[in-house]
Amino acid sequence: MTNMKTQMSGLATNGVLRAAINTGNRALVQVIDGVPLGVSPALARRLADEIGAQLSPVIYDGAGKVFNDAQADVWDVGFLAIDSIRAEKVSFTRPYHTIEATYAVRIGGPVQGVEDVDRAGITVLTSTGSAYDMHLTASLEHAQLQRSGTPTESFAEFRQGNADVVAGVRASLERFFRNDPNVQVLDGVLTKVEQAMVLPGADNPLITALDDFVARAITDGFVASETGA
Repeated sequence: MTNMKTQMSGLATNGVLRAAINTGNRALVQVIDGVPLGVSPALARRLADEIGAQLSPVIYDGAGKVFNDAQADVWDVGFLAIDSIRAEKVSFTRPYHTIEATYAVRIGGPVQGVEDVDRAGITVLTSTGSAYDMHLTASLEHAQLQRSGTPTESFAEFRQGNADVVAGVRASLERFFRNDPNVQVLDGVLTKVEQAMVLPGADNPLITALDDFVARAITDGFVASETGA
């Protein structure tokens, strides 16, 4: 542990660990009474404790915004889905959790399953800069892709009538549309997204020590206890 603290001593800023927390991903973060809970905040708190720093959450409502600030010196450590494009600006640890992305559709609409989505005439709405936005950008061949704001903003636009389907993390879609009798979240999977801790900059020299931290958190059962796995 002493070695860990020594290796990571340069991570905190003046004794404060600024951790980017994306509240737009319900599978990783749940805000209760204004307090961010879930596996990502828990990992941030554990890291701060281990390196002897004070934790200062930097709150975002979308992964794209976290990534956009990677070079702005406003956070020291973050949590993002692993992606080769993002790797040009941030360094990733090994994944600590894998989550599912899927679609919400209107009941009685033209899409009944995930396999129905990529067709001519179908419009897919996605949150700008999300991991599933990147996946859809690379994989859709026939459907039209629209991007809009944070996950919550894109869900709200879909509810107001925009697009035929909206993409999102399953847990976030289920929470937003749980009381909507006109919308269902599909059982099928759009993509599985590997979540990792990140540091600003490609090839950040501290990423090996942070990866060791994640490995320990997985091995000793900490991640499983926070995700309910």
